[in-house]
Amino acid sequence: MRRTRRPQQLAWQVFRGADALREGLLTLEQLRGANWQRLAYGVYADSRLDRDHGLRCHALALDLPEHAGIAGPSAAYLHGVEHAASFTDPVHLIVPAGTRLNQRKEAAVHRMVLGPGEMALQHGLPVTTPLRTSWDIVLWLDLVPAVAVLDALLRDKRVTAEQLAELAADRVGRHGAARAAQAFALADGGAQSPQETRLRLGLIRAGLPRPELQHPVQVGGRLLHPDLSWPRYRVAIEYDGEWHDSPDSFHLDRRRLNLLVGAGWTVLHVTSRRMRTDFAGVVAEVRAALTAADWSPMTD
Repeated sequence: MRRTRRPQQLAWQVFRGADALREGLLTLEQLRGANWQRLAYGVYADSRLDRDHGLRCHALALDLPEHAGIAGPSAAYLHGVEHAASFTDPVHLIVPAGTRLNQRKEAAVHRMVLGPGEMALQHGLPVTTPLRTSWDIVLWLDLVPAVAVLDALLRDKRVTAEQLAELAADRVGRHGAARAAQAFALADGGAQSPQETRLRLGLIRAGLPRPELQHPVQVGGRLLHPDLSWPRYRVAIEYDGEWHDSPDSFHLDRRRLNLLVGAGWTVLHVTSRRMRTDFAGVVAEVRAALTAADWSPMTD
């Protein structure tokens, strides 16, 4: 399809199609052309813009009613947690009760009350604060993806463990408070990826002791930080994600492995494939390594 010149007013923008037509910037045929991408009912954007969840948020924000805002996974995305939502996911919105809202097909609408100071501008959009976002995340998502988002918010210092604990204490007795307290207690800013979060929580759910993340280990004049470890038992896990396939990363990882093993540690490697296809085997190997180091469920 032939691409015509984009009007300067619409270049790199998200806009209402009706406005562009009314102002004579585009014809209906041009609006349906390859220069533009349709994001929601009546909302379009320059086709050169990245098709990510942030673009969806900007599209839905064009018709937000007063006192409404972007929340939950969508807010987490705008606070920098890229794995919280994708382009195809609905945009989560908090909307005052009784407020009419268009574009429900592209949105997950939550009719809830926001407290004072729980909304702020982020990338020019009304977004729940990181702390309020943390609360909504644990109420709206399953435990593991919720903790993965919390881990990222903690790692990026968007919230602190103390703030989460205080929030849970302040809301004891409210709907979701027990669920939030559980998720907040499991969260750890030392996780480097959502896959590491899933690994950690899977081991804990299997009855193994909670590992420490990025625990410093002094070996041969070097300070190493295994992904997961039990320092008392000198057992560590290195998680090998897809990016570890590069030659440089592979050799660095193996050097760290050799140093730890030479210092008397047992080091297990877990790959993303084993996480998907043989997690029971991973659990069995970790349990055997800990048991060999004199751990038992009775010691915890």
